[in-house]
Amino acid sequence: MSPNPRQLTLLTVVQAQGSVTVEQLAATLGVTLQTVRRDVQRLADEGLLARFHGGVRPPSSTTENIAHKQRESLNADGKARIALSVAAAVPNDCSLILNIGTTTEAIARALSRHSGLRVITNNLNVASILSTNPKCEVIVVGGVVRGRDQGIVGEAAVDFIRQFKVDIALIGISAIEPDGSLRDYDYREVKVSQTIMAHAREVWLAADLSKFKRPAMVEVATLDQIDRLFTDAHPPDPFPALLAEAQVRLTVAAH
Repeated sequence: MSPNPRQLTLLTVVQAQGSVTVEQLAATLGVTLQTVRRDVQRLADEGLLARFHGGVRPPSSTTENIAHKQRESLNADGKARIALSVAAAVPNDCSLILNIGTTTEAIARALSRHSGLRVITNNLNVASILSTNPKCEVIVVGGVVRGRDQGIVGEAAVDFIRQFKVDIALIGISAIEPDGSLRDYDYREVKVSQTIMAHAREVWLAADLSKFKRPAMVEVATLDQIDRLFTDAHPPDPFPALLAEAQVRLTVAAH
């Protein structure tokens, strides 16, 4: 399923408010109750929402992410716009590390015409995308391949990355909580992401609006460890103040 614009707005409202009644959603979206119920049913069937009597809330699990195929289709337009914005900021002839995630995969596609890039990645999907660019050298991290999303995790991956110091780490994340913590689900993936951040001169975070106020179990970092944030819409409160306090440069991708 690829959510339509109305369904994406519905998901954004639920993500921002935490839980919403069907009546509130109908009023906010300016549609009938029947339309909202139909949208909610489809989104719940895909695991993008959790239903309760009379309303909906975000998926409650803090221990497991939704499936890669679902994440790939969720806000694909926003991720594509973020990717173009990131690619416009990446200079030719630099070194990068890209981590696991559908947003970093979109960034890889947007970098397909860059030249002189040396890219290290623990994401086999990213490696496959960028290996088609003859002007880009791709280095694949060693470690355990996670079958569900082609990510490479584990201590071998951490040890491999420690050999390098790159210009830019381009990272995706599963969740940004209101306390300013960046979070994910798999502690093995988190260890790799933390190592990636430690071995880069700058850290750029790419996260669409659905990541804000989303819960996840394991802390990766805090906003003050990020240099730039690329997103597809202005973040909700309290994030503008947190970003300003952490001196993170915010880029909102153009429509």
